[in-house]
Amino acid sequence: MIGVAKLQIISDMKLFEALNFYREPIKRLVMAGLKPEDCEFLGLYEDYLSMQSEGGKKEWMVAVLSEKYGISKRQVYYKIKHFETDCTKCAV
Repeated sequence: MIGVAKLQIISDMKLFEALNFYREPIKRLVMAGLKPEDCEFLGLYEDYLSMQSEGGKKEWMVAVLSEKYGISKRQVYYKIKHFETDCTKCAV
């Protein structure tokens, strides 16, 4: 968990300074297949896993998630497939 002092330091940084400070972990995440917009849809995948564990049908889950997150069903299928993809070996 990030402490208040560390959070204050990060909030005082310029974007360049933050990117420069976190350059190596960011590079590794990108090499592993992460896209910056993936962070916006972590909740979608968590919701999908929760519904799946409750026995939901995939077509119904996709329709619900599409409505909840305001994206097309095709995009929901893409996001699910993307999050289920193995990380590339060069990043690990």
